[in-house]
Amino acid sequence: MTGADSGSNGGSGGVSGVSSGGRGTEGNERTFAALPPARGRAFAQTWWGQAWLKALEDTALDLGQLKKGRKQARDGAVGAVSVRPGRITAVVRDRDGTAQRSDVLLQQLSTEEWDRFLDMAVERAGHIAALLDRDMPPHLVEDAASAGVELLPGIGDLEPECACDAWDLCPHTAALCYQVARLLDEDPFVLLLMRGRGERRLLDELQVRSARAARTDRSPADEPAGIRADEAFAARDILPPLPPPPPVPEEPGLPPSLDTEAEPPPGIDADALEFLAADTAGRALRLLADALSAGHERHPLDAELTPAQDAVRLAASCDDPLTVVRLAGGTGRRRAELDLAVAAWHQGGAAALAVLEEEWHPDPEALARAKADLAGAWEESERPQLRAGAAGRWTVVGADTQLRYGRDGRWWPYRKVRGRWVPAGPPAPDPASASASASASVGVEV
Repeated sequence: MTGADSGSNGGSGGVSGVSSGGRGTEGNERTFAALPPARGRAFAQTWWGQAWLKALEDTALDLGQLKKGRKQARDGAVGAVSVRPGRITAVVRDRDGTAQRSDVLLQQLSTEEWDRFLDMAVERAGHIAALLDRDMPPHLVEDAASAGVELLPGIGDLEPECACDAWDLCPHTAALCYQVARLLDEDPFVLLLMRGRGERRLLDELQVRSARAARTDRSPADEPAGIRADEAFAARDILPPLPPPPPVPEEPGLPPSLDTEAEPPPGIDADALEFLAADTAGRALRLLADALSAGHERHPLDAELTPAQDAVRLAASCDDPLTVVRLAGGTGRRRAELDLAVAAWHQGGAAALAVLEEEWHPDPEALARAKADLAGAWEESERPQLRAGAAGRWTVVGADTQLRYGRDGRWWPYRKVRGRWVPAGPPAPDPASASASASASVGVEV
């Protein structure tokens, strides 16, 4: 046969003596530390390890080389073993200490064979339950064979390659094959990795197929009949009381980790997704706490943020400078512009951001209310000289302060810093209070 080697860097966690890497491709590689000698006991302890040995010994063409390899494996001559789809690799030492790199290739299952295997597992409830529980029942081999999928190697399936230049099976590659039996004792999923699928991808595909099969098998009669909401409300006095809601958690839950075996698809930024997931968990907790607070039903719903507004909200709660830079670039802002927007957000959220960035020209009615506020805010002798500008803005003559009239009828203080108007405090109900706030502020450094 021709062994297909599609291994690449990466890793997965697993059994004792396994070192694992971070993200990798589906052709992931698992590296098992060298195992101690196996003298004085059966070489394989579990059904899977023994089944591998039986398949190996039943299909070997040179039993003499196999016997020599078994002794080397028993003596602990096999170093760390690398397992990846289609290939196992290790350094095997002779008695004189000479090290030989040895590889054994095993044919990977084709896409069609994997489809048949997965379909078979989903059709048998016992198999899918066991596999999803990270267990491989022995009769999986027979049922897979009935579906036309051979998991254990047959005659000619193992193709040896060794630095000792042997043209066929040699003691080094035989020792490596025997060592695989001990790996299967620890984790039978190693066999499926050799056949082409890592554990994580396999379990993910099983879950998807299982869910799809459940949807297909469900009939309308399986759906709950339910009850109309108005009928339930009308019967509220005779229904048993609902239990009290559970207490609000003290902190957000941990979002799912995206540090998986598989590389994300092109165009997907895993770090950005993890950042957004953590932010979503925090917002969900705040929304839950607000929803359970007294009088919440009387509060109006917050308007949905635009992507540009939400980027400012994210930047306002972020301590990582690199993330802030990425948020600026993603919204077409320079870093200084985003810093200014964040300063506004801290003073009043989306409403403060609108006052900073939007060109709002009050209609005649709103403009009349603003002028009335200005006329009644000060005594005549204390009234500052104001210069009216566009978009509901009045600048104090002779001072680096400005008052901005918002759509909500509140007054927002601004102060000029290095030639730019920056938010100088929270909104006030009248222009005099806003002016005092702007005068007392030293400005916001942006």
